[in-house]
Amino acid sequence: MVIGEIVFGLVIFAAIGGAIGASLRFLLVHFTNIFWGNLFPYGTMLVNVFGSLLMGVLFVLFTEKLKIWGANANQMQALLMTGVLGGFTTFSAFSLDTWRLIENQAYLGAIMYICFSVLLSIMALIIAIYLTRSMLSL
Repeated sequence: MVIGEIVFGLVIFAAIGGAIGASLRFLLVHFTNIFWGNLFPYGTMLVNVFGSLLMGVLFVLFTEKLKIWGANANQMQALLMTGVLGGFTTFSAFSLDTWRLIENQAYLGAIMYICFSVLLSIMALIIAIYLTRSMLSL
């Protein structure tokens, strides 16, 4: 029963983090639409890039450098990486936004959105990993 209790506890941490991440995503997309409009899915793209950046930082912190939180590392990883960032990043929304651009015959916009979202998110993750590693090695 101990394994079941541990897994259930991690699910609770992931669920709490997911609620936080989804709420943050909603707010960021909402305010991005207010400032930049909603003709292009800037908010979703921003969420995916920023989420990838944060994932890179947390990846290094949890697995390489600090190994922070000791015995609570699994709970914090479930809360922050699986929960908060899983609820925050929006690949399903990305797919829907792409479809909406295609459906509106904004083919160039759809291609640009796909390319920029994927490339910028991967670049953000790589930059975050290298910057976090270098900052922690000082």
